[in-house]
Amino acid sequence: MKQPQLGISATALIIALSLLVIRALGVDLFMGWASYALMGAIPFAIVVGAFWKGAEPKPIVRLPQPARGIAFLLLAAVAAAAVSWGHWITRGAGASPPVPMAVMTIITSVVTTFFLVIVLGGWPFDRFRNALLGGLALLVSAYLVNAVIFQVCFDFGFAKAAPFYSVQLDPGGLFNAWNVVVVMVTALAVMFVFLFLDLWPLNRIASPSVQPAFGLIWLVSCFIIGLAIFWLGTSVAGMAAPTFMVRVPIPFIFGSILLLNMLGGTTFAGMAQPGRGFAGIVLAMVAGSVLARGYAALMPVLSGSLPAGVEGNFAAEVWLANALLAVTFPLLAFFGDFFGLWPLTRGSARPPG
Repeated sequence: MKQPQLGISATALIIALSLLVIRALGVDLFMGWASYALMGAIPFAIVVGAFWKGAEPKPIVRLPQPARGIAFLLLAAVAAAAVSWGHWITRGAGASPPVPMAVMTIITSVVTTFFLVIVLGGWPFDRFRNALLGGLALLVSAYLVNAVIFQVCFDFGFAKAAPFYSVQLDPGGLFNAWNVVVVMVTALAVMFVFLFLDLWPLNRIASPSVQPAFGLIWLVSCFIIGLAIFWLGTSVAGMAAPTFMVRVPIPFIFGSILLLNMLGGTTFAGMAQPGRGFAGIVLAMVAGSVLARGYAALMPVLSGSLPAGVEGNFAAEVWLANALLAVTFPLLAFFGDFFGLWPLTRGSARPPG
């Protein structure tokens, strides 16, 4: 099976599996521990696919499928357990289900890992002679950087009346915690915009091979544009930050992952840049929005109707964000990076990591 049929078939399979998982978990487990733990595995999957490119650890890579994928899954489970437990204790004081302080910092750890691996190209960890150690050091560093972001930026003062609030868990940072999460997610969406464009026009300013200089230019650009989009959506259009997140950046990120990862960037392959990139961006917006609306329409069947907006504590918005990026995205990553889309690729070349 070749692209794009391969990517479409794999995506359809994982979406169906994700919906079954969400339904089987039940709303409380899905919205609580399950999504939290799955997000804890995503940074490891990013390192496997984008930094190691599926070439480390060597003993696992040498295994045939599906043993290789199962071994990677077991490693991801260990990483997720350690990360989830650590955040649960340090950020959540062991409260069950995990409180927003623990959940939000787990979310931003995914964004931070993407930036370190993709935008900065894994610098300086790509200089390690031992790629395995370099990847592990990168993963630990992503959590350390994210911990600094949490302490400096996150403020949960808006939730002082909520049952989960504790002054000991609130770092009292510079910005509203919801705004920090949404701005970071929006900046991540902008990162995907540049990937569609093959880094145009940033590659006219500096060479992508010159790190960390190029990565810093890319990172700053992501946040400047992301802040502008966030301001337009929240201040101009008047959307609450969580509502904006599930209507704008998250559907686009989801659509981008499908086109760039699952379909291998094969759409509009015959077009030249930047036209090919802009066409891909538009298609990602449309595909992501359609799928997000489809998930939202299925919410009453899968988990029951949940209230939206500030009056409902953004329960519907959180459900949709979890369904797309805390369940479907990691399952897509596991299928692609760990299993190489096996068994759909049986008898064909293994897809690139």
